[in-house]
Amino acid sequence: MPEQHDAPTEQRAALTELVRASVGTGRRMSTREFAAVAVDTQTGWGPGKSTVGKIVSGQNFNVTPQLVSALAVGLGLPREVVAAAAHMQTIGYAVEELAEGAPATLIRHLDAAAGPKSRAVAERWDAEA
Repeated sequence: MPEQHDAPTEQRAALTELVRASVGTGRRMSTREFAAVAVDTQTGWGPGKSTVGKIVSGQNFNVTPQLVSALAVGLGLPREVVAAAAHMQTIGYAVEELAEGAPATLIRHLDAAAGPKSRAVAERWDAEA
């Protein structure tokens, strides 16, 4: 029986990075302003200022479908991109999964704040596109 190897994965605090890029001191919105606009349109639920503060500061927080929807509204991003960020932060992706769709869009969106490895991946995808 052949030996199985785990596929290389990439995991990073993508949801935190995504929110942190727009929210917090010196950013587009304060945590209070963001909490006021980040509301799940289907349920009317939104994270409180303290939850947004936890996300921005990199503390532990619970990822729920409502949180993903609310953050997408607050950030003005498609829900599937924010969901990809939540997936990357909590579970990670096999490297092959990052080549297209929402995960690839997420990586490109984070590229401005990303490290050299992620930038190199994004540049390769752009060259292949």
